[in-house]
Amino acid sequence: MLVGVMSDSHDNIENVVKVARFFKKKGVKLVIHLGDMVSPFTLARLATELEGVKVEAIFGNNCGDKPLLIKVAENVGASIGDPPRVLEIGGRKFLLIHGYGDVETAVEIAEALAMSGKWDGVLYGHTHKVDYRYFQGRLLLNPGEVAGALEEPTVAIMETDTLKVKIYKIRELQ
Repeated sequence: MLVGVMSDSHDNIENVVKVARFFKKKGVKLVIHLGDMVSPFTLARLATELEGVKVEAIFGNNCGDKPLLIKVAENVGASIGDPPRVLEIGGRKFLLIHGYGDVETAVEIAEALAMSGKWDGVLYGHTHKVDYRYFQGRLLLNPGEVAGALEEPTVAIMETDTLKVKIYKIRELQ
């Protein structure tokens, strides 16, 4: 199954719309947002653009009105909650976290979780930096940021059968 993975959109609606349309064109069946979506209107627009594609999301450290985000998610058929969340997708288990502390700490925690071997993949955000590696066949993935605030905006598409990942620069999306 193809899964779109994104993080740290920080209400950049223009990029969220580009990404949603790209994911639909690529045929993703699920979109995972790894936190810092921030506002309920961003979730609503993402789900509207993805019509028919399931959205699973977690809160990040910059999410504002969590009760309203939950209500909007329910209204648009999406799901959002506190990290950590475990999703089973295509017979594989994925741990979704946002990140904690500074960049180095967030990466160390994500690496330790991936190295534990408990999940097929550990997906995280928070650092705004692309990171994908494998530890004994287990995936560690940070798709970078959608916002374009600190780094060039990027997203990922993951193939759950093979755990292969492709990173896409949002400015190059067709």
